Amino acid sequence: MKFLLTSAGINNKSIHDALVDMLDKPIAESNALCIPTAMYGHPWVGPGVKTWQLISGNSDNTFVGLGWKSVGVLELTALPSIDEDRWVPLVRETDVLLVAGGDALYLCHWMRQSGLADLLPSLNAVYVGMSAGSMVMAPNIGEFFVGWTPPNGGDETLGLVDFAMFPHLGMLPYNTMDAAEKWAAGMQGRAYVMDDQTAIKVIDGSVEVVSEGHWKLFSP
Repeated sequence: MKFLLTSAGINNKSIHDALVDMLDKPIAESNALCIPTAMYGHPWVGPGVKTWQLISGNSDNTFVGLGWKSVGVLELTALPSIDEDRWVPLVRETDVLLVAGGDALYLCHWMRQSGLADLLPSLNAVYVGMSAGSMVMAPNIGEFFVGWTPPNGGDETLGLVDFAMFPHLGMLPYNTMDAAEKWAAGMQGRAYVMDDQTAIKVIDGSVEVVSEGHWKLFSP
């Protein structure tokens, strides 16, 4: 897969251009699937009106309302109760997965339970994450971001990229650089701190920061 891991969606020209470049065709010719699952695990964003706003393209943190050829919804909590042939072909045929923010560990749990986590490495789609939807790709998220607790505890996530992310730098009262530095000191491996004007592009293991804002890389 190709990954575009954002803090707050496709919200500036640089990130938009990176997405179009990764798709290799116009957005208007691309089919998307929106995955809102992470929102249900976080008390600030779901369930309820904010989930509807994201799915319908009426959210300020938009990536659904970019003018896709089609947008479907893939709700991971439903997938274990239906046959794989009902949804796996749909995922394999899509051009882009739009993965909402919320709680990264809740999202990770349902990616594994649904079988999507096993499917992701074989897909040709572009994976666009927002906040927790990006963080879930890291090896772990750090104690700072643990909210919903998985059955086995811990802060481990999917590890499909080899670095961790601290999103929303300066956008929330507690997402300060001081807090980010303390978070990074407890992480193993590379750790990116990024504001809402920043994304990380990953293709075949090559990492590129796309930003019109502020970010910092911490290396061990």
